[in-house]
Amino acid sequence: MRTLQDIPELREALGEFRQRGQRIGLVPTMGNLHEGHLALVAAARRHADVVVATVFVNPLQFGAGEDLDAYPRTLLDDQAKLESAGCDLLFAPSDATLYPNGLQDLAQVRVPVVSEGLCGGSRPGHFDGVATVVSILFNLVQPDVACFGEKDYQQLAVIRKLVADLHFPIEIVGVPIVRADDGLALSSRNGYLDEAERATAPELQRTLAMLREKLEAGEPVEATLATGLNRLQECGFVPDYLELRAVGLEPVTAETREAVLLAAARLGTTRLIDNLTLTLPR
Repeated sequence: MRTLQDIPELREALGEFRQRGQRIGLVPTMGNLHEGHLALVAAARRHADVVVATVFVNPLQFGAGEDLDAYPRTLLDDQAKLESAGCDLLFAPSDATLYPNGLQDLAQVRVPVVSEGLCGGSRPGHFDGVATVVSILFNLVQPDVACFGEKDYQQLAVIRKLVADLHFPIEIVGVPIVRADDGLALSSRNGYLDEAERATAPELQRTLAMLREKLEAGEPVEATLATGLNRLQECGFVPDYLELRAVGLEPVTAETREAVLLAAARLGTTRLIDNLTLTLPR
């Protein structure tokens, strides 16, 4: 695996792949990799001849008081994991490489409606930062396919709309959530949990599973969600949101059948997110 940090070197390497007629798969990450990220690499390998991963802690998607400075930078470990997973090329640029003129007055990309509410409601500007850096990476790599995790369900929806609206010729592949044995969705932020919090954290997924069972049995949505919020609070979470949406993140209507439960909650200082899809009864 080659690791590159400069744009001209990246373009030269990508040009060689294209001259050979190879299909390019992209896996954008912020590093501090775990098995969930490696599942993205495996998915890209299934859809492409060459896998390009990126490691970049994007300052644009961190708001005031969030963990930009504390976010783990583990490039050497990430390189080893990516190489073992079969990644062909790693692009690990600096802030100055991607944002040579700084962040003030930077042209940004906004994806309306789908980025609003849920995580977008509690993290203003977050998805503008995601959409902007992903657009930059799409422009630099020009992949045929890009893989994103379904754990960040709203982010995946934002990227799908971005690609559709701006006519990027890129296939977007959503990769199912990778979970620990106890059900906790893998996340780089799980490392912030202390021992007691880590023992409690799987209750987020268990609560969603309980709610899914109730909703698929036809129990009322509002009362079921209220039950879920109470249970999360009893377990020690501070819920940010717990919502039922149609799979495209539209509001649920009487005609909605395929839906998704989405939750975000703090446990101590750590913000956890999770989701489960379900089928509502007729």
